[in-house]
Amino acid sequence: MTKFHTDPGTLADDIIAATGGEIVLAMPLGLGKANLTCNALFARAMADPSISLTILTALTLEKPKGGSDLERRFIGPVIERLFGDYPELDYTAPRRAGTLPANIKVIEFFFLAGRWLSVPAAQQDFVYANYTHALGAILDRKPNVLAQIVAHKQTPDSARVSLSCNPDLTVDLLNARDDGLINPILVGEVNDNLPFMGGDAEYPESAVDHLLTGHNWSLFAPPREPVNLTDHAIGLQIARLVPDGGTLQIGIGSIGDAVAAGLIMRQTNCDDFREAITALEGQAVSGPCHLEKFDQGLFGASEMFVPAFLDLIEAGVVKREVDGVCLQAGFFLGPADFYERLRTMDDAQRARIAMRPVSYVNELYGPEEEKRRARTNARFINSGMMATLLGAVVSDGLEDGRMVSGVGGQYNFVSQAFALEGARSIIAIRSTRDDNGTAQSNIRWNYGHTTIPRHLRDIVVTEYGVADLRGKSDSEVIAAMLAITDSRFQGGLMDEAKKAGKLPSDYVIPETACRNTPEVLADKLSAIKDRGDLPAFPFGSDFNDVEQRLIPALGIMRAAASSPMSILSLALAGRGSGSPEEEDAVTRMSLEAPANLRERLYAAMLRGALRQTAAA
Repeated sequence: MTKFHTDPGTLADDIIAATGGEIVLAMPLGLGKANLTCNALFARAMADPSISLTILTALTLEKPKGGSDLERRFIGPVIERLFGDYPELDYTAPRRAGTLPANIKVIEFFFLAGRWLSVPAAQQDFVYANYTHALGAILDRKPNVLAQIVAHKQTPDSARVSLSCNPDLTVDLLNARDDGLINPILVGEVNDNLPFMGGDAEYPESAVDHLLTGHNWSLFAPPREPVNLTDHAIGLQIARLVPDGGTLQIGIGSIGDAVAAGLIMRQTNCDDFREAITALEGQAVSGPCHLEKFDQGLFGASEMFVPAFLDLIEAGVVKREVDGVCLQAGFFLGPADFYERLRTMDDAQRARIAMRPVSYVNELYGPEEEKRRARTNARFINSGMMATLLGAVVSDGLEDGRMVSGVGGQYNFVSQAFALEGARSIIAIRSTRDDNGTAQSNIRWNYGHTTIPRHLRDIVVTEYGVADLRGKSDSEVIAAMLAITDSRFQGGLMDEAKKAGKLPSDYVIPETACRNTPEVLADKLSAIKDRGDLPAFPFGSDFNDVEQRLIPALGIMRAAASSPMSILSLALAGRGSGSPEEEDAVTRMSLEAPANLRERLYAAMLRGALRQTAAA
């Protein structure tokens, strides 16, 4: 029988009594964590060393804090506005500081990208596992408490709960409970801000042992990232690789948004889409090319239900239904308006979205014939940090062994691409990254860590083009990868390949691939951008107009910070008062009345950066 609570502390006491103080707490990845329950148990364990608390989870979410004074000035008001009374997880601060006591351990299989890179305790307790294999790692540790936030509704016949954002592993953990493999207490924290999702996510209220009510705290709602020209170029080229009637998986972030924006442009403004592809690639388009509008539409089979999927559904891109649904996904996370759209969607529309465990979405085993029937001509689209000239992909870690994030489901989808007829894996890589003001190539000859091995190389896309690698020889793969590499780095990489004997000594990069520079890319897309087809926020923004002007300006300031001459040049360009819009931005950063020399420098640099972005 379900026991109801309004006080997290008394709930924690019941859990401690039921477990004898030996608590192995499993919570979902990302949004679905039962923060109040976790914090109450954490407080008890901090106060009493005889209580053992092991937390099994992934993607611990933290409010952005900003690493510099300028970043804090910008992000502080945004955080207050977007995150409201979201309760931070209390274990994060001592874990980051290395002060967790011996009776408390936090084990994760996926990190918020880059946030735990320099925290030894987090790195040491990381479990490296595919998303679908994380279940086994959790079951091996015999969790005796499962806790997550849930949606709740009263039907004419009974009370129901929904795992909503996170059926990903919880469904399979509950199945393991039913099979007698584990015997955990199921704790639900009701949060009315969650949309009630049906299907595999829905359970009778009686399935929950303890239900905490009366705490409708704000859901974690990260703002959408701006989509820059590089990302739009990648997104456009990926959008033409997706066939009508196929299946779509996309990941989170600005590249995922760029892909969705490209698909919607193809559907709603096909002529502009064709013009953009021609501008990028000329008449010699490499790899598969689909420029037509979507008649049958796509079916979504995606580990993550990214917010842009709603826009793809509304635009008629994702509309192919299988057994009454057009999208199957394992978890979701997004901005506040995404949750609101799901909550207010009519029941029939919401029923077209099936939240399912990742064991179903990310793999073919189980009802394999059913999955093969649904996932026709699939395009599994993911991002990487780096790729090698031989086609291996680095998405989650560094060669010194530290983890940036985790493999998640990327390997699952890449392997599916080779197992499904007509399917392809597409990896998006920005060709360069900024390292203290210096451009570095993300296409490498070799690297000491691999997420996707080169024997699973398929399609790699940068802003400079498409490298179709499947079934190609090593020399063909190297040539294709060089053709989508930034031209500043092509020569050195080609020399390394020749030195290793992997490329003929007389090989010459085609002239058409020797103009891969940011300046040429900007020129190719200038007309499309000027027409408004490549907006920084194609699906809306949580940032106001002033903040949207500040984002690129702050990026310019950050890039200049490593060079005294760049700082001076930017400050000189910002002398004197500017336009009302410029002064609004200065005021938003609390720099309208500088109190010291540093603030005067900040104000001048900011004005200079704003003028630079306005002129672009």
